[in-house]
Amino acid sequence: MTATPPPPGPTADLPDVDPGAVGEDLLLDVREREEWAAGHAPGAMHVPLSELAARWAEVPTDRPVAVVCKAGARSAQATVFLQGQGRQVRNVTGGMLAWRARGLPMTTDNGQPPTVA
Repeated sequence: MTATPPPPGPTADLPDVDPGAVGEDLLLDVREREEWAAGHAPGAMHVPLSELAARWAEVPTDRPVAVVCKAGARSAQATVFLQGQGRQVRNVTGGMLAWRARGLPMTTDNGQPPTVA
């Protein structure tokens, strides 16, 4: 039986991290493909939330993981799910909107100027 990410719910007890403090954590972007294509953090791993239940084993176990989406709700779901799979994870507070607002680096795979979609 395949596990599925939980529905949205309270996130007050989730471990979180400010975008500027992600540091050496692996950044896992759970936005959908179109959002990723519009702009993402350099070096981030991409596993859309819609695919996470089938692909969670791809998430490394050898270092902490910071999970990001657009604003923080989907990444909170992914954080809860990955915690249940034994991963050391934190939710990126404010998502890619906060990432961009702090002036942190963003890129695209097509050479276009990055945006948060």
